[in-house]
Amino acid sequence: MRGAAGGANLLALRSHNTALVLDLLRTAGGAGISRLELAERTGLTPQAVSKITARLRGEGLAAEAGRRASTGGKPRTVLRLVPGAGHALGVHLDRDELRAVLVDLDGTVVAERRAPLDLGAGAETVLEMVARAAEELAAEGLGHLVAEGARVPGAALAAAPTLLGLGVALPGPLDHVRGVLHRITGFPGWDGYPLREALERRLGVPVVVDKDTNAAALGLAVGGAGGERGSGAVGEASGAGGEGGSRAGAEWGSGAGVEAGGAGGRRGSGAGGERGSGAGGEGGSRAGVEAGGAGAEVARAGARGGSFAYLHLGTGLGAGLVFGGGVHRGARTGAGEFGHQVVQLDGPPCTCGARGCIEALCLAAVARGDLAEAARVLGTGAANLAGLLDIDLVLLGGRTVAAAPEAFVHGVGAVLDARARREGGHDGPVPVRLAPAGTRGVAEGAAQLLLAPLFGRGDGG
Repeated sequence: MRGAAGGANLLALRSHNTALVLDLLRTAGGAGISRLELAERTGLTPQAVSKITARLRGEGLAAEAGRRASTGGKPRTVLRLVPGAGHALGVHLDRDELRAVLVDLDGTVVAERRAPLDLGAGAETVLEMVARAAEELAAEGLGHLVAEGARVPGAALAAAPTLLGLGVALPGPLDHVRGVLHRITGFPGWDGYPLREALERRLGVPVVVDKDTNAAALGLAVGGAGGERGSGAVGEASGAGGEGGSRAGAEWGSGAGVEAGGAGGRRGSGAGGERGSGAGGEGGSRAGVEAGGAGAEVARAGARGGSFAYLHLGTGLGAGLVFGGGVHRGARTGAGEFGHQVVQLDGPPCTCGARGCIEALCLAAVARGDLAEAARVLGTGAANLAGLLDIDLVLLGGRTVAAAPEAFVHGVGAVLDARARREGGHDGPVPVRLAPAGTRGVAEGAAQLLLAPLFGRGDGG
C-alpha cells in the first residue's frame, strides 16, 4: 500500500470523507452497502460518493458485492471493502513474552506468532526478535505478494505491497508521539531508547509505538464501536481539508494529530460482538453477560460521547482510557499509569520505586493465590477511576484475568456495587465486563495503530 502495483495510494486515503466511506464499507461487512446509503449516512452528495468509491475501486480497496432490490427503479449495486488490499503487523512486547499478529483491513488475524521474551535482555536482542517475528509473519501471510528476488532477510516487509507497517505495544511509560521509551517499570535500561526510529531503520517500514493498554483500548474501540458514524462529512469533495492529523507531515498517514471523525458511532448503534477473537470461551462474567456478548456494551461506551476504561492485569497493571471514541493519552502521552496509584501509605515496595501501589498489592495477592484479594484491590482502583472520571464501563483483560475471569469480574464488580450503594442515585454501578479481545487483544490493537487512521478511527501515530 505504498504506491506499488495492486496497493493503495495512502495520500488519497488521508481525506476525512474518504475515511468516512471506508469505515462504512468496513462495518457493512461482506453484505456491502450501496452508494445511496453511503451518501445518506455521510451527508455527502451522491456525486461525491461516486467519485470516492470509483477511486477506491481503482485502488483495489473496494469491490462490487452484488445488487440489492430498491423501492423503485433498477436494483442498486452494493460495494464492500476488500480486506486483503491492506495489512498491518501488530507486536505485543510483554515483560516475558512476545506475541505478534498480521491482520487484514478488516482486523482479521491472518497469521500469528508467540515466543518467550526477556524484555531486559537488551535492545539488540529484543529488536532481533521483533524483526524475526515480523519477517516470518510477512513471509507466511504475504509471501505470495512479494517478488521472488525480494524474499531475502530484511527485505520481505518493505517489498510487501499491501503492508502498511508495524505497530508495537509494550509497558509504559513512553512517548507515543516520538516513539521513545521512558523508564519502564522494572527495566530502567530502556529509558530514552528511540524504539520507533530503531525499528524503522531495521525493517524499512512505518512503525508506531504505544503503551500496551492504549493499543488494546484502541482495538476495542474500533472493533466494538461499529454502526453509524457520529460525525458527518466535511464538505462534498474528497480533498484533504478535513483529514486527520498525521506524524511528520502526513508521511504514511498514521500521525498523532487530531482524529478525523472520532472512533465511535451514534451512541447505542454498535453492531455488538467482537471480531471473532474467541474471548467468550475464556470464562463467564457477572450479571449474566458473557465476554462474547460484551461487544454491544463496548460499542455504546466507545461511541461518540461514551467512555470506558480497559484495565490490563498481566505481568503488570495499567489502564487504557477511551472518551468519545478516542484513546485518551494526555498532553505528554502518559495517561493510564493506573497501576502506580498509591492506595496504602507505607505499603510494600513497588518496582517503580514507590510503596503501596495497586500493582504491587495486586500482583502480590496473585502470587500467593489469593485471587479474591487481588480482585478487591483491582476493584478499589477501578472505583477510584469511576469516581474521578465518571466512566460508562470497565473492561478487564490480560493474562492474569484470562486465567480466572469470573473471579476478577465478580470481585471488581462487587467493589463498584458497594460504591454505588454508598452514593445512592438511580443509575446503578458502573458495569464490569471481560474484554472481548482475548489474550491477543494487545497485539491486535497494536496493528490497529496503523489501520485505524485509514478509517478515521484513531490517531495511531
